[in-house]
Amino acid sequence: MGLADILSPSLVSHTLVTDYPVFTSVLLALGALSLGQFIAKFAGVVLQTFILPGKSLKKYGAGKGAWAVVTGASEGIGREYALQLAKKGFNVVVSARNKAALNALVNEIESVEVAGKKMQARALPMDFSTSDAAQWTGFQSALEGLDIGVLVNNVGRSHSFPADFVDAPEAEVDQIIAININSLLKVTRIVLPGMIERRRGLILSSGSFAGISVVSPMLAPYAASKQFLASFYAALGAEVAGKGVDVQTVNTHFVVSNMSKIRRSSALVPTPKQYVRAALAKVGLPCGALDTGRPYVSTPYWSHALLDWFIHVIGLKSVVTGVVHNMHRDIRRRALRKLEREAKQQ
Repeated sequence: MGLADILSPSLVSHTLVTDYPVFTSVLLALGALSLGQFIAKFAGVVLQTFILPGKSLKKYGAGKGAWAVVTGASEGIGREYALQLAKKGFNVVVSARNKAALNALVNEIESVEVAGKKMQARALPMDFSTSDAAQWTGFQSALEGLDIGVLVNNVGRSHSFPADFVDAPEAEVDQIIAININSLLKVTRIVLPGMIERRRGLILSSGSFAGISVVSPMLAPYAASKQFLASFYAALGAEVAGKGVDVQTVNTHFVVSNMSKIRRSSALVPTPKQYVRAALAKVGLPCGALDTGRPYVSTPYWSHALLDWFIHVIGLKSVVTGVVHNMHRDIRRRALRKLEREAKQQ
């Protein structure tokens, strides 16, 4: 018998089974257990993402005169949240910088009728990058007395295009921190006490794969702001558990929007309407974030959910980091070339 015969898989398997039956049984049991756990977890993701419904929005006052507050509501995902929440039976306060867009949205919401009742809407113009105390006092005053059942912290800012941190414009970085972190804390602090007092409320905040799911070189401040959001709401969710308030960071990959600069939808890139519909249908369910060590995070859109889960469970984060870095380098090269062409045309 040659060396090749001795080391052949069939002979090794036969030797293990016959000479070490207990050891072989333990290995088989561990393998079956690991496979069973993987299948069970994946089945859970599939069930939550495709079949199980989330919590009913009636729990938060839908159809009962309650209000929803949506920041960053002038376009894209925020605008769609406002419209869909109105159609679910919420009066809506919409807030952003663009007054004209907000007024148009208010008119559209006020044309929505649910169970024979017209929905109310209010425009609350606000620059969420400001640190001016008077503006924030005015923002708080405008919300006083409202029965707020839902808060959607959607306002956010990313980089104009990818850049190493040392090359990122300082003013741009300051705005990212001011809008994505500081304003989020301020708005949550304003709205949360009333929710706790009424023992009813839902806070949804717009997350991102950048920072929450993958490492994002060349978007470091933006990615860090989204990781801050997930960490903050994980802690806050534990604090308000049992007080009638539900907290969720809604994690997303690309969506058709001005921020993503993507104009066409695909399996991995939903429209704002598709994305928001999934987010509101899966409240309280982690979906693609299931059992990945990220409490109070949900990845509700089906393709995002599957991608997010596989990245974490199979351990592809280091590989994905390289792919993302190369993608951002390419985006930056194309953006700089475009700026050069525009400069020559002037």
